[in-house]
Parts: sequence; C-alpha cells; structure tokens
Amino acid sequence: MKILIASDLHYPTINGVATFSRNLAKGLAAHGHEVLVIAPSQNGKRSKEVDGNHVIVRTVSVIFPFYQNFRISLNPAREVRKIIKDFDPDVIHIQMLLGIGQATMRYGNKMGIPIVSTNHAMPENLMDNLRLLAPFSRPINYTISAYGARFHSKADFVTLPTQSAIDMFKASDRITVPMAPVSNGIDLGRFAPGNAPAALYKKYNLPKDKPIITYIGRLDAEKHMPVLLKAYVKILAEKPDTHMLIVGDGTESSNLKSLAKNLGIDKNISFTGKVSDEDLVNLHHVGSVFCMPSPAELQSIATLEAMASGQPVVAVDAGALKELCQDGRNGYLCKQDDVDGIAEGLLAIISDPKLRAKMSKESLAIAQTHDLETTLNLFEKIYTDLINA
Repeated sequence: MKILIASDLHYPTINGVATFSRNLAKGLAAHGHEVLVIAPSQNGKRSKEVDGNHVIVRTVSVIFPFYQNFRISLNPAREVRKIIKDFDPDVIHIQMLLGIGQATMRYGNKMGIPIVSTNHAMPENLMDNLRLLAPFSRPINYTISAYGARFHSKADFVTLPTQSAIDMFKASDRITVPMAPVSNGIDLGRFAPGNAPAALYKKYNLPKDKPIITYIGRLDAEKHMPVLLKAYVKILAEKPDTHMLIVGDGTESSNLKSLAKNLGIDKNISFTGKVSDEDLVNLHHVGSVFCMPSPAELQSIATLEAMASGQPVVAVDAGALKELCQDGRNGYLCKQDDVDGIAEGLLAIISDPKLRAKMSKESLAIAQTHDLETTLNLFEKIYTDLINA
C-alpha cells in the first residue's frame, strides 16, 4: 500500500517522535510498502531526499527558538496539498499536530483519505521548557490538551504508545474516535545484550572497573535531570567507586555541566553530547543501571532501548513509565523529583550483583513484548481495516 507519514519532527532531529517516525517509515518500506514522509527542511528550503528505502519531502521551515531549536514549518498548506495529490496515498499517518500535521489532516479529510493519528506528547513536554510562562501553566496545559482533543478527533483512528497514555488521554479529553495502544517499538536486532568495544571506553573516558549509571536521551527541562545529579551526590557518598554516563544534548546541557561542577561531581561524570547511531547502541552496553527521572513520558524509547540491552531501570512513577519499569521486578519506581528515592533505588541495584542480574533478565523479558516488528504488523492491520471499511 502507499503510506504517507506526516511528522513535524523527523530525522536528523533527535527525540521520541522523530525516532519513531523514522523507524516506522523504514520498517514499513522494508515490508514492501511505498512510503513517503513529509517533514520540515533542515536548511529552511524545500527539498526531496532518499533515506535508505523511502522518500522524505522536506517543506520550507524556520527555527523554533523557544523549544530545543527545532525547525518547524509554519504554513506548509500549499506544499502539503501538492505532496498529497502527487503521491495519492492509500492511508495517512500523522505524528504531530503542528503545521505539517494540521495541513495533512485538513487535506486528508477533504480528499477522503483514511487517517491514523498518533499522540506522542504531553503538555509538560513543552511547558517545562518555557519557564517564562510557568505562572500560566495550568490554563495553557488545558488549552493544549483541548486543542489536541479537537485535532485527534478529526482522524479515523488514534493510537498512543501505552495503555496508561490512553487512560490519561481519555480522563482529560472527550474523544469518540476509536483508540488503541500501539507501542513505539524498538529494533531488537540492534538493541540487545552485548559488550562495548574497548575503544569506546577510551573515547568517552569511561572506567571499565566501576558500576556505571546511565542516562541516554535529550537534555531538556522536562527530563528533570538535576534530580538525577543530586541523587548521584548521595550515591557517591556511600559508594564512591561509581561513574555516571550522560548521553545526549539539549537546551539544558550547559546548565547540567555547571551544576555537576558546583556539586563537585563533574570528574565522576562523562557527558558525551550527541553520538553516532553505532555509539548509541554500544553505550547501552557499558551501563550497570539506567535511570529515567522524567515525569512526562508517554512511553520512553530510550528506556526501552536500555531494557533491551539488559539494563535494570530506576524511573519516576509518572506518565506511562510504570509499564516499562515494573517496581521490584526489573527496577524501582520513585515519586517525582524524589532525590532520596532515586539514590536508594540505584544504590540497591549497583550494590547487589545478584539483584542486578535478576532485574536485567526481567528487563529483557519486558522489552521482548515491544519488538518493532509487532508494532509494524499492528499498524498494517489498522491501515488495512481503515482502507477496507
């Protein structure tokens, strides 16, 4: 079938939406479908490119300075309309509700093309990064949620990555469109237990003989990374032979490095910045335990990747993380911003090799239920059912 994917955030942008939309496009194309992605240009000008096995059409874009300096398309209506008419898709899958998503929904509806819409975000993903608007967060959160409900109601089918996300969505918004949980999925052929090459330890100044606590993901305000750094101070006080690995980049990168220095723990932390796809996979192999301090996750691909690589997890009991980090089974859940709780959970795992091994095994078992191939098969069925309806 001919599948059009509309994503206001897409590769080479690094975040959950961009990662998922690319994985979806590559996976569906590998299944033999003709896939076209509409995404913002990375240099501002419209263009067309081939990403392995599918085509990406880039629309005119500008930098969005308020949130991670993404590039977004403000008014791509004409471009999107022409792309849809020229491609003539059997089904459309929208990933976000910004300019490209809005235009795609509008013209998809007008042309009578079946539309699947996936919700990846919570209002907190944006609001935690706009500190000047903090006093108005409650009405703005409501407005964003209400707008999201109206947007998704125009689709023929709505998916979210977890049942917890659907429960949260239904609790706050009235949507009558059919909904189903479909995991973002991960490529278990790439993310699996293994050993990192020796050169990687040297490249990122990592010790080979110490437990390593890892965080891999964006370094933005909604991730609540200062909580993890403060917890690490307590960990070092009890177990000084530990190291921390922080992989990724974002608007809080400089602030986190400054905080680490002020806390006196900068020499115990390796900040890698943005890394290659190959290094990302291998860096998951050096950790003893993975921590996700963010309270605003509708799933968390980074946590899934860590689990598939065999890592136990310490995470916040908020959003949908409890479906991945199952308290006492493959890690520990803590209250939001609970510095002591995160420190205690991480210490328990790195101090007990038998416990770590047991939780590692359980992380692998949970990750197996999120295979990307299962995700692709589910979406193929949804598309087919809509086309044949």
